Amino acid sequence: MLGSPTPSRPIPLAILVLLLIAVLAASILGSLAAGAVHVPLRALIAHQALTPMDRIILFDLRLPRVLASALIGAALATAGLLFQGLFRNPMADPYVIGSSGGAVVGACIGILFFSQAAFLGFSATALLAFAGSVVTMLLVYTLARGTGGTNVVALLLAGFAVSTMLMNSTYLFELLDPDPARSSAILETWLRGTVGTPGWPQLAVTSSLFAIAAVIAIPLMRRLNTLALGDEYAQQLGLRIERSRLAIILTGSLLTAVAVSLGGLIGFAGLIVPHAARMLLGPDHVRLLPVTALAGAIFLVAADTLARTVLSPRELPVGVLMVFVGGPFFLYLLRKSKQEYGL
Repeated sequence: MLGSPTPSRPIPLAILVLLLIAVLAASILGSLAAGAVHVPLRALIAHQALTPMDRIILFDLRLPRVLASALIGAALATAGLLFQGLFRNPMADPYVIGSSGGAVVGACIGILFFSQAAFLGFSATALLAFAGSVVTMLLVYTLARGTGGTNVVALLLAGFAVSTMLMNSTYLFELLDPDPARSSAILETWLRGTVGTPGWPQLAVTSSLFAIAAVIAIPLMRRLNTLALGDEYAQQLGLRIERSRLAIILTGSLLTAVAVSLGGLIGFAGLIVPHAARMLLGPDHVRLLPVTALAGAIFLVAADTLARTVLSPRELPVGVLMVFVGGPFFLYLLRKSKQEYGL
């Protein structure tokens, strides 16, 4: 299902990566200039022309948010690439095996019991959502593992069951809260997916975690290429399938947790970008990794810029905007799959 044909004249990877870096830089500059208070690009580039108020708006408010958007987009797109390769399914996304349910429960605990706590610039809600996402993926892997190892069907079923239970448990947390209206409002904002303005320590930690996960993902790309040939053939080639699956799940869960801790549940970015990159470059995961990460960063920077300017001075949650983009794309994938299998 992931066997997209490789383009007859593949674009040189180095040229494509340099082009995407240039587009990302332009997107960041454009996003910094856009907003309720417009800052001309000329003044932005000529740093000395900025007023003190412009400096506060740009470097204390907008720059952390834009960098967070880029980080979230890159993390979700890379996680989506890993899970689409693991499940050999273009409709897989970073939340496919239940991380969203764990993140929601972690966020609920933070909102209910530790609303005033913070560490290294992270709110307790963000930290517990991060932990909940990772722990849930490990739980799903443990439940799906049998005597003969794991298989993709067991992972999907366990992920669906665990995520459903955890998502529906949020009602119990609302009952325990003496001020349910407050917690519901905070949780609703978080569930819609909103890129706030993180502190620099928070950005430093999440960027470091992303860098670690990205470095780990590099050798996993060749393993995904081998897994795409089928488990039996991959074993014949000497691939340790169980160890590879665990490494892919752990790396994907770390990337997903990074994104969730910064922006809540933002859907479709991890679905659309890897699939679009595959349509452009073909099925080679080694080539797909840098392109997917950069394209994901560009995609979410652009989406968040649009979300905070389209109804200015009001802001639209970026997760809501993604529904209007990702929903039709998901239906397109569904129709394509039905045609492929003659359904």
